[in-house]
Amino acid sequence: MKIKVYIEKEQKTKQLDVKSIKQILKKLKINPETVIITRNNKIVTEDTKLNKNETIKLLSVISGG
Repeated sequence: MKIKVYIEKEQKTKQLDVKSIKQILKKLKINPETVIITRNNKIVTEDTKLNKNETIKLLSVISGG
């Protein structure tokens, strides 16, 4: 199913044919520890199943010392 994925780091939206967050991260070659994943402004895990025509946001994790 088609899912819109907004990638904050790239400031781009891509449309992917996936069924789960895990598949998104694998297709985009993104380490899950480097992003916060949201759906409808709520944090979700990489095990979350997706529904048709959803928009997922991958927000960059910022750390410092």
